[in-house]
Amino acid sequence: MKKLLVTGASGFLGWNICQIAASQWEVYGTYRSKAVKIPGVNMIQHDFTDFQGLKALIEDIQPTAIIHAAAQSKPNYCQLHPDKTYPINVTASINLAGLCADYSIACAFTSTDLVFNGLNPPYKETDPVSPVSIYGEQKVAAEQGMLERNPQVAVCRMPLMFGKASPHAGSFIQGFVQALKAGKELQLFTDEYRTSVSGTTAAKGLLLALEKAKGILHLGGKERMSRYDFCRLMAEVFELPVEKIKPCLQQDVQMPASRPPDVSLESSKAFELGYQPLSIREELERLRGQV
Repeated sequence: MKKLLVTGASGFLGWNICQIAASQWEVYGTYRSKAVKIPGVNMIQHDFTDFQGLKALIEDIQPTAIIHAAAQSKPNYCQLHPDKTYPINVTASINLAGLCADYSIACAFTSTDLVFNGLNPPYKETDPVSPVSIYGEQKVAAEQGMLERNPQVAVCRMPLMFGKASPHAGSFIQGFVQALKAGKELQLFTDEYRTSVSGTTAAKGLLLALEKAKGILHLGGKERMSRYDFCRLMAEVFELPVEKIKPCLQQDVQMPASRPPDVSLESSKAFELGYQPLSIREELERLRGQV
């Protein structure tokens, strides 16, 4: 059986990738500090910023392919700690791409829709990058550095993702559900748009990219939706109190990292390869009772 190494397996996306891949691959997942057990997956504690350790791990496992999902992906944290997050988000990613080139290993990298400034959506793979946060800048540096070292890497720009939480990492909807169940009011942006997909759909897209893509690929969903409208739809599907969801604007909430208004991804290239996101309503209906 082919071997797949997933970095960041204890995170939300990495955990979903391992779940989906385990039926077709012999899966190895790395975690840095938060141990997690996934049935059918070989979990390994590893700090992937340690280059020699990473090289030894790859030589030991000899994977057919690697999905690099490990990152510090909180924009506000990256904005406040750029020196701490650069080695994780940029240096280690470029090193990994080089090792994949050296050992002829297929590689997919999880980038972000936040490489754009949100002023000219929807964004195609060929559109110029224009990040407005340090996190976005780091992902751009990783994309460019990885492709310089290894043009065969599939650089997958991911949208906002949601779904069932891993033991250590949830998606943005867990907080929404908890607040509404507790009867709390939620203020959500009406002027911030994304093309969201579930963690399951994202994982399937990344596995498809490993097989069929190289260079930059967008794995967005088929619907552009604000956080406010998303949460109202989620509340309807999950039978939670919609009246507690209140509209607000980005300018009403001050945060360390700037937020682009609309980073909707145009993902027809991936659709042509066989990537098939469900509608957001369908995704939410599948999650009902699990979040």
